[in-house]
Amino acid sequence: MASQPAYRASAENLHGALTSPGSAAEKAFLDKIATALKTQTNRTAGSAQRRAWRNSLTALTNDLMDVGLGQVEMIVEYPMPHQPKSQADVVLAGVDPYTGGDVFVVVELKQWQNIEFYENDEAQVIWDPRYGPKEHPALQVEGYRNQIRAFCEAVTQHPDAVSGLVYLHNMSKQEASKLIGLAGEKNIELFTFSDRGELQRFLKGRFGPNPGVHAADRLISSQINPRRELAEGGRLALKGRDGFILLDRQIEAYRAVFHAVDQAFKANSKRVVIISGGPGSGKSAIALELLAKLLGTGRRVRHATGSSAFTHTLRAQVAKGREQAKLFTFSMDYAQAPPNELDVLIVDEAHRARNKTRFRWDPTKNSDRPQIETMIEAARVPVFFLDENQAVAHGELGSISAIKSHAQNLAIPFQHVSLTGQWRCGGSPEYDLWVRRLLGLGDEEGAWDQDARPVPWSDDSGFTVRLARSPAEMEDYLRARLEEGWTARMTAGFCWEWHGPRPDRSLVPDVRIGDWERPWNVKSTSRVGDAPPKQLWATADGGFGQIGCIYTAQGLEFDWTGVLIGPDLVARNGRLTPERSGNLDPDLGLKSPRILSDEEFSRFVRNIYKVLLTRGLHGIVLYATDPATQELLGTLVPPLE
Repeated sequence: MASQPAYRASAENLHGALTSPGSAAEKAFLDKIATALKTQTNRTAGSAQRRAWRNSLTALTNDLMDVGLGQVEMIVEYPMPHQPKSQADVVLAGVDPYTGGDVFVVVELKQWQNIEFYENDEAQVIWDPRYGPKEHPALQVEGYRNQIRAFCEAVTQHPDAVSGLVYLHNMSKQEASKLIGLAGEKNIELFTFSDRGELQRFLKGRFGPNPGVHAADRLISSQINPRRELAEGGRLALKGRDGFILLDRQIEAYRAVFHAVDQAFKANSKRVVIISGGPGSGKSAIALELLAKLLGTGRRVRHATGSSAFTHTLRAQVAKGREQAKLFTFSMDYAQAPPNELDVLIVDEAHRARNKTRFRWDPTKNSDRPQIETMIEAARVPVFFLDENQAVAHGELGSISAIKSHAQNLAIPFQHVSLTGQWRCGGSPEYDLWVRRLLGLGDEEGAWDQDARPVPWSDDSGFTVRLARSPAEMEDYLRARLEEGWTARMTAGFCWEWHGPRPDRSLVPDVRIGDWERPWNVKSTSRVGDAPPKQLWATADGGFGQIGCIYTAQGLEFDWTGVLIGPDLVARNGRLTPERSGNLDPDLGLKSPRILSDEEFSRFVRNIYKVLLTRGLHGIVLYATDPATQELLGTLVPPLE
């Protein structure tokens, strides 16, 4: 089901609340929107945001009332399917005057008065010199319109029922003329205060006088179609088709890269772009879309990651043929690369970049230089995608500050875009916040938050979280989802020994909990019996029978996931605490050749479980081996039924 909007009412009722400035009705309306926004996005609405709602919505309701459309339903701060942190200002819902069917208009309201293009880029707009560039509002509306058309079942058979407009109600027509070209190209209407008559004629042609309440009901209660999987979107993008629908900050990030490429070539210089965001914020989708579009412009471009599983999955699932497979490389491949051998290097999972490069089989390729530095040198425009809460091993030094430092040392201009959207985990910002509180994680920098406390989970966001009574119950539940056609995998903390295959090529069931036992995923790059090689465990048939760890699950996603929380994360005094003696990872635990400090170990373990807990698209099942941890989770999460 779709997420709930912040507010909805007929234009007539909303107009009544807004035409009495300072009234109890107006305050109640603004408070309701602010409360809903805080719940859905964790953003606090200040006085400026409240003024914007009041001023912009008043302008729009006035126009609807002037042409007798008071019965049109106004859905305020409508959350996008799969990305509820991205919200359309208003979706108007009503009845088509010609067909009698449902009809909708996505409206972006701007109080802008003057604008300039950012360095002559018509896709990026500066509306206030105090702030950085924003995407052209027509691109914003285009994304919202396409997202609703693609995923809301109520309109997928009638995509033309959804259109979009930008209303610059404080701007003159002359000033807005700069924006009209791109708006027309995207088939988005654009109106100013000088065009009120034209806007009113458009609305009257779009909506009949009938009540829009039922159309709004159908849109809000619509089933949401599954979003396109990453591999499928990547395949389509490389074929020259639209692979992904980007929204808001995702568009800004995408445009920032193209702008950096254009400026670097015009000035015969280099630029660095950093794009940060949490799980499911669209980093990998943007990266694949950029790869395809930049290839289409003739640029020399490659995609790189520090994850063997992720890169091999992209080669197997996205690339078509050997030539396309060469597009997907590793961060270590650039240790000895000539300067600027590429126009653009897209580095996904950049938080996994190492402080040095070591090739096991060819020491001549080794380098003691940090991989961030060698990748910056290898391309005219290196683009780094990262989530600092996903650094999970000693020697992984990719961070925003490290990239900025290397860029500054080399006197290279850089730009940082922080993503705020949420695709994974049902698009639920509530779940992301719940996981952070569960693990005691703070902000994007990955700090421990000593004030964070676990809280009970609610399924209101549309993402399902359940607690299994045993690992066998978890497995049975996920297997049932697999048989229904969903994707599903089980993962665990690195808390059990991990042996290679037996002489008969069978896998050792190392993960033992009571009388239940299963093997880890295959250690090697070759299939073992029906089990796929490690790099394809997450996507190939036969992977469900094994347990994946952080090194095979990171960067990948499943419809449903199960997480076995081992004895390296235990409940003590009402919160989860990393326990060194419970971890057997040779890079982290007591057997590590370099004993980590307690603070380092704690940070890595929290980050590891943050990754494992955010691999699911629709739901997750938990089980903890430690009795106290299982008991604590039982107070927070509903049991499987």
